[in-house]
Amino acid sequence: MKFYFPDSQDLVSPTYDFEHDEYPPTRVRQRDDRYAHEVLDSSPYHGFLVSKAIVDGSVSGSGKYTSSQRARLYRMGARRFFRLPDEIATLGDNGAFNYVAEEVPPVTVDDTLDFYEECGFDAGVSVDHIIFGYDGTAGLDNADPAWIRRRELTLELAADFRRRVEERGSRIEPVGAAQGWSPASYADSVARLQEFGYTRVALGGMVPLRTKDVLSCLHEIDKVRHPSTELHLLGLTRVDAMDEFSQLGVTSFDSTSPFRQAFMDDRNNFHTPNGAYVALRVPQVDGNPTLRRAILAGTVSQQDAIAAERRTLRALRALDGSRVGIDDALDALGHYETVMGAKKSYLPAYEQTLVAAPWADCRCSLCREHGVEIAIFRGTERNKRRGFHNLTVLASKVSALTDRSSSPTYV
Repeated sequence: MKFYFPDSQDLVSPTYDFEHDEYPPTRVRQRDDRYAHEVLDSSPYHGFLVSKAIVDGSVSGSGKYTSSQRARLYRMGARRFFRLPDEIATLGDNGAFNYVAEEVPPVTVDDTLDFYEECGFDAGVSVDHIIFGYDGTAGLDNADPAWIRRRELTLELAADFRRRVEERGSRIEPVGAAQGWSPASYADSVARLQEFGYTRVALGGMVPLRTKDVLSCLHEIDKVRHPSTELHLLGLTRVDAMDEFSQLGVTSFDSTSPFRQAFMDDRNNFHTPNGAYVALRVPQVDGNPTLRRAILAGTVSQQDAIAAERRTLRALRALDGSRVGIDDALDALGHYETVMGAKKSYLPAYEQTLVAAPWADCRCSLCREHGVEIAIFRGTERNKRRGFHNLTVLASKVSALTDRSSSPTYV
């Protein structure tokens, strides 16, 4: 099983000053900042997924790249731009989620293939149109007409994409996109993609599905899947079910979920092999928009907030594993919540985090280097490092899956 990490220009600065929360004045982001595969002992992913919509933008807005970054990517190619080791594969896709509200994709097959070739990806997914809906009992002809139109359009575009790859003599490995709304429709999509000549198929639109529904689709697909056809799950992370997915032809998946949970989840911020912990929220007085608004409105004293912020950071950095140190940190965190006028308290969850001190047991290079700073919910540098740490936990789980699948089975 291989894990692909979707690019969204997520980097960290190796020279960031945690003590003063500032960057060096000479920092140049793309040149000096580092990707996860550059700051960890080994890459936490097997592949890098780059969406055209992230680079070029789409009808829903501009992409994540500046014009100079975009030009550099096209000029250098993906492998040099991202400074990727040879063993990390590259995969391009259209970023169909960015134009989900459109009647038809606002990009052509040739536009997409141009992007893949100019960036030098190893493989590229055909142009597709996401179907956000599921009815497990629906067949091919008795579903929502909009779903039927999107699936047929996705298949037409896949046929055209495959044809253009051959006509242009492209070195891009074509990956056919399959959309559906039920086991029957997904299976039919895969069967037709195989007829077009695809041996790799990316299953889209499955992110909202329950695991049992994903499995139902995979079981139905397995009835028509050729032994040589490999399946990729777009945007889907279900590690607990990956063993079963693997038995049904899934060889790869991509997701930002473990990374995003570091700073977007309410609770599961710091991942471990056996669970997850809440991060310790210490917002920056001069950098947190909500806190700044409260200060400007006069509901929070700036002086009190700065004093509470500094006290909390001192207490966390002084942690030594003792109960006295944990209680002092909890007192400081609780006081900062009060000063900020927090609407909810995380203190019980904070105590679990402080007692467990998961950063102390983790052997990833970021936890070894930064210690408790990794567990502090505060600004992009700490939050993204914690996200990179989460990727190492996922990598270990995926590695365990791979080891099990390669071991002989005795009956």
